[in-house]
Amino acid sequence: QVQLVESGGGLVQPGGSVRLSCAASGNFVSINPMGWYRQAPGKERALVADITSGGSTNYANSVSGRFTISRDNAKKTVYLQMNSLKPEDTAVYYCKARIYSSAFLYRDYWGQGTQVTVSS
Repeated sequence: QVQLVESGGGLVQPGGSVRLSCAASGNFVSINPMGWYRQAPGKERALVADITSGGSTNYANSVSGRFTISRDNAKKTVYLQMNSLKPEDTAVYYCKARIYSSAFLYRDYWGQGTQVTVSS
């Protein structure tokens, strides 16, 4: 059974930093891509950043230059380093991974979500 387990998050002051981690476990062939989404109260879930197995990255305009996504393929883990945090970054952050059970069969999995609150 495939699982995504997130860690990190919490309460941070404006201008501060926090790092999120998401580790995948279970039996599968590969993961591509891995990424982070967020959902603020009253808003739809939206992409924050994602990264391919080859290291190509994609960022939402609102976080470009402040957030950095990375992954450790050996550890099946994706990270999100969040710097210069703003109150508008407050949201539940979800990890998402496209997991291949064979060369052509895949399914998208979501983590349980972790709250990030930016407030003084």
